[in-house]
This record gives sequence, C-alpha cells and structure tokens, in this order.
Amino acid sequence: MTLKLYYAPGACSFVPHTLLESAGADYEPVLVKIHKGENYGAEYKALNPRAQVPVLVDGGQVVTQIVAIVGYIDARFPEQGFLPREPLAQARVMETLAWMNNTVHPTFTHIFMPHKYSDSAAVQGELRSYNTQLYRGLLAELQGLLDAAQRAGRPYLGGAQFGPLDAYSLTLLRWGSLAGIDPQDYGPLWAFVQRLAQLPPVARVIERERLQLNLYKAA
Repeated sequence: MTLKLYYAPGACSFVPHTLLESAGADYEPVLVKIHKGENYGAEYKALNPRAQVPVLVDGGQVVTQIVAIVGYIDARFPEQGFLPREPLAQARVMETLAWMNNTVHPTFTHIFMPHKYSDSAAVQGELRSYNTQLYRGLLAELQGLLDAAQRAGRPYLGGAQFGPLDAYSLTLLRWGSLAGIDPQDYGPLWAFVQRLAQLPPVARVIERERLQLNLYKAA
C-alpha cells in the first residue's frame, strides 16, 4: 500500500476520500483530529507545513491542496473518469472545482472560524452574519449549476460519472446546515445530495467519518 490520505471528518478532504473509495484504491485513510490540534503537531507539519487537510502521500511523494490532489487522483485512476477527457469539458469541471475551493469554501470559513480574520468579538459576529448571507447566495448558484446539468441530461455535476464536484457539493450543503441554513430550502440540491449519499463508496466514507448530512436546527 503506497497511498495514504490524511483527512478530517466533514472537512473538504471528503472529496478525495470519496474518489479513492470510488476507485477501489488500495489506500490507508489516516484520521487527523483537527479539534485536538493534531494538524499543528510536528509530525503532521513535516508533511504539510500549512497544517491543512487533505494531504495525499504516494510512496515518498506528498501532494497538498485539494485541486492538485483531485488532478493527481484522476491521473492515477484514469479509468474512473473523475474528470472529463475532452479538454473544454475538463476545463469547465476544473473552473467549478476552483470556484468551490477558492470562493464558496472560504466564505464558510468566515462563518465557522471568524477568529482567523479578527480577534474582535464584534467583528467576528459581523463576519458570521454577512458571510452567512453570502453563503446562501452561493448555494443558490450551486443549485443553478445542478439545474443546468440536469437540463443537459448529465446525471452528475461533471458529466456521466460521479466526481469531485459531486462530493464537494455534498460537503458545501452540509456545511450550510452547520451555518444555520436549512438544506431543504434548496430542494433539488438537497435531493441530489441525498442521492449521492446512497452511492456505496460515498456511504462508506460517510460511515467512516461518522457524518450526519443535515445539522440544521431551527431557531
């Protein structure tokens, strides 16, 4: 076994976790307890000085950053079709993946971990409130992407096969429920995520990470 995936339950590492599981890869999932600060330990920072998950190790090579890891897994298991082979179609998937990672994801971080951006309690409260509204709009945009895929006859966001956009959409909608956003407000997207959760590889990762899809609690 040469592959190791360092993951944290419910984090964006869910994306490569599900891809490896879908590929039937011979890999070792390694739990990183972020709530206990294990990502800041010397052993982990020797792998990733930025102290982030996910980290993929293949033999002696370390790959960090989710966009790079997705590309690496796709190249390692090309028969899975995680990314389209046609150049423009692949570019469309990658631009959406980059948007999820560089826009939607950081917006949630401003809600969930505002202390990263200010040490003022008042500012932190404003960050949570403001970014929660932004996040609602981003989820609506994500649902629009799903609507377009379904109108085009694509069963998944990236095309005919389960891929990184699908796993990330599940993660992002689940995070919304943590932020006090009812996923049922996005009916088609919520139905899609529930269908994804029934796919055997995805279900295995959900069980391993002990995830609950909907953490929304009405005020």
